Amino acid sequence: MAHEHKLAIFRGLVKFKSNTAKIWGVLAFLTFITAIEVGLGITKPESLTGTYVLGMKLLNWIFIILTLVKAYYIAWDFMHLRDEKSSLRRAIVWTPIFLVCYLVFILLFEADYIYNIMKEGFVAWHF
Repeated sequence: MAHEHKLAIFRGLVKFKSNTAKIWGVLAFLTFITAIEVGLGITKPESLTGTYVLGMKLLNWIFIILTLVKAYYIAWDFMHLRDEKSSLRRAIVWTPIFLVCYLVFILLFEADYIYNIMKEGFVAWHF
């Protein structure tokens, strides 16, 4: 199975895509996404840090989304999900995406609640 080649169709011609070319494509895609994340993390554009969406900076949302894209692509390629049936792919991919979205939702609402209690409540900041 390690020596199988992917079938690619270009303009009616049948070509085989080698595993080496596939690995270089994965490396290029993940490097591109990581470079975007690092560039945004270093520069921290004012338009992204000053804009809030659902109680969190837009830059943080971009980081979360890009991280999920990288995780999905790693699972898609290195776990060979592209060759599986769609129901198995959905079960493997959508479950963690749902759980991460749920975790972000819970963290945002709990953090906002605690912030409001500490800011306006009777308990002062002690840390």
